[in-house]
Amino acid sequence: MTAGLPVRVLRLRPGARLPVRATAGASGFDLHACLETPIDVGPTPVLVPTGVALEVPPGIDVQVRPRSGLARRGVLATFGTIDADYRGEVFVTLYTIGQGAAHAVHDGDRIAQLVFARLADVTLEEAATLSETERGDGGHGSTGR
Repeated sequence: MTAGLPVRVLRLRPGARLPVRATAGASGFDLHACLETPIDVGPTPVLVPTGVALEVPPGIDVQVRPRSGLARRGVLATFGTIDADYRGEVFVTLYTIGQGAAHAVHDGDRIAQLVFARLADVTLEEAATLSETERGDGGHGSTGR
């Protein structure tokens, strides 16, 4: 197996954990909470610190995504993007759904995952018209159920 493109990770506080793949076949790297005291998560979104910052090479897209195990319990992380020129701490926005859902986040808990992909190199061009397709301008729900 060849080495991947390096992404530098800086621990901002003692106890911060580096993102890591749970298994060799995992597409995402688990992000861990870096907390002095637990945080209670409910339906109002809260920012959870990870204690790490990234140096992402230009042309790489980094997305923060929810963990399926937490989502199954009604704890969701919002999708987010970490731009290549951002050098601050990575935070994860967590909230709960479902009646009476509550969740306590403790130091070291896996709270989200990072997924890396190459960005498409595109140029936007203003147009007077667009080509015709079978779908046309049909929006949300226009292709079926």
